[in-house]
Amino acid sequence: MPAQTVATAFQRHFGYAASLLVRAPGRVNLIGEHTDYNLGYVLPAAIDKEIYFAVGLNSGSEIRLVSHDLNDCCTVAVDQLHRTDTQWANYLLGVAAQLQKRGVVLAGFDCVFGGNIPVGAGMSSSAAVECGLAFALDQLLGTHIDKMTLAHVAQKAEHEYAGVMCGLMDQFASLFGRPSQVVRLDCRSLEYEYFPFDTGACRIVLCNSGVKHSLADSEYNKRRQECERGVHILQQHYPEVKSLRDATLAQLEQHQAEFDAVTYRRCRYVVQENQRVLDACASLQRHDLAGFGQLMHASHAGLRDDYEVSCTELDVLEEAARGLPGVYGARMMGGGFGGCTINLVAPEQVDSFISTVSQAYQRRFGRELETYQTSIVGGVSEADINELPVVNKTAPAPEDCA
Repeated sequence: MPAQTVATAFQRHFGYAASLLVRAPGRVNLIGEHTDYNLGYVLPAAIDKEIYFAVGLNSGSEIRLVSHDLNDCCTVAVDQLHRTDTQWANYLLGVAAQLQKRGVVLAGFDCVFGGNIPVGAGMSSSAAVECGLAFALDQLLGTHIDKMTLAHVAQKAEHEYAGVMCGLMDQFASLFGRPSQVVRLDCRSLEYEYFPFDTGACRIVLCNSGVKHSLADSEYNKRRQECERGVHILQQHYPEVKSLRDATLAQLEQHQAEFDAVTYRRCRYVVQENQRVLDACASLQRHDLAGFGQLMHASHAGLRDDYEVSCTELDVLEEAARGLPGVYGARMMGGGFGGCTINLVAPEQVDSFISTVSQAYQRRFGRELETYQTSIVGGVSEADINELPVVNKTAPAPEDCA
């Protein structure tokens, strides 16, 4: 049990029992890829791959952090917060620094964290780390910061301390998730709406391609530039178009001759993907999983052909899933050039699906396929530490974490 493991590790490291236990989930994005920085729509959900935090105030002036999974420690003075050479610690220290910037008076605290979110599989373990600590410190210090502000605190931590210029979706999903519901976020207004997802009728299965191509970062930046170029062209005719979120397919088609072929395809994908998110939500309201799944396949085709951020491994996985019994839909998930496909599968067909797709992947690439079954859960929350078994009534001597 991760919660018990982390609570036990806290007492072992620091010599006293944690006063607070927090769980922070990872996330999936069902549809709406590369729409966030175009101020469009995304449709994420929190999942049951989680990170647990055991925390307590230490009556001192230091922040003492322990990564249980990496068996590593980091200690920094509260009044000397800075980025360190310990990359995992920067995600946490960045959160503390952002709270300080907002006027929160930090006290010394101890934290042990660990969990079961696979790193590098596109489930946003980094956002869970940031949001879990942000929530924990808000509880410990009694600052009563609203969840949307905590999401921005976590996002800024990743920008300034981890050096990753992420959007808000990952942190938002980790904090705002609800059981058996997905949440549509408007990345322009930050308005959001929940939609039912029948976890009894459908399981979410992730298939990890096991690859991450080196061109991902540079190509990501190129896509952003191409989208901005398209907006600039459209603004000559439609001043109200501030981002591709504001553009319509009819506007694009009317002025296609002014676009180079690549920029046109990029913009067409984004405009169509935004509409797919809206259509997908309507499908969920009708309990039409088959209709939702067809939109996922269309999303993958757009990402493959128009946005060109897929890769052979992801295409093989999506194609292998297409048409299998009980498979509603499949597509690549995330920035692209590797990572996972997300698949919606009827519960009674999950084992058969995993076996068939794994065999197809093995035949094509000669390596085993890693898969994860997930369900939709609530966002970051406090776990009841009183329900944990008593580990040691007499606290052991703390381990050195200097």
